[in-house]
Amino acid sequence: MKITIIGATGMAGSALVNEALRRGHQVTALARSEEKLAKLPTDNPALTTHVQGAFTLSTADLQATDVVIDAFATAPSLAFQHVDLAAHLVAQLRETTSPRLVFILGAGSLQTGDDHHLFVDDIAKDPNAASFISVPQNQLKELNFLRDVDNVNWVGVSPAANFHPGDAVPALLGTDELLVNAQQESGTSAGTMAVAILDEIEQPQHHQVRFTVADK
Repeated sequence: MKITIIGATGMAGSALVNEALRRGHQVTALARSEEKLAKLPTDNPALTTHVQGAFTLSTADLQATDVVIDAFATAPSLAFQHVDLAAHLVAQLRETTSPRLVFILGAGSLQTGDDHHLFVDDIAKDPNAASFISVPQNQLKELNFLRDVDNVNWVGVSPAANFHPGDAVPALLGTDELLVNAQQESGTSAGTMAVAILDEIEQPQHHQVRFTVADK
């Protein structure tokens, strides 16, 4: 399968590159830094790297692949670009079924507590929230935008509260509730996320919805 990964040099993106290559897929890695792209396993003939801004991707670029994974990350001051990029990708692919779009969303849009409030409300209570809260807020807007898209083949994936580097471990899967494991921890490693996304790509279980994954 041909898989294009936007933001391929970030924590999530690089884990996705490695997992997709491990499973024998053809991977195109996109990022804004040639230096960072060079740190990917470029000796693998199944990997192609390109320095390209995601907003320059055309319909032709996107339709040259089977799956596009949006692992885009940005500074809090530019967090609105999460919504803008989702809108750009969707606009290029209206009334199509291929490629499939996979969006990595934040945990803030998940529900938690007995009253099922949004987790972003809890994040906002962090004393340092002002410096980063725009990211989960805009990822919530991104999901809300996607939920109105019914003529593009998309799926969203949210991590648990603590999205961190690390290898894959056994996973918990859910839909819209923030997941907590038996140790009362709510975390998702980049490796666990990569495995969950590749599993979904290879054996689709979700269509035009968001699901969530956490370390078990």
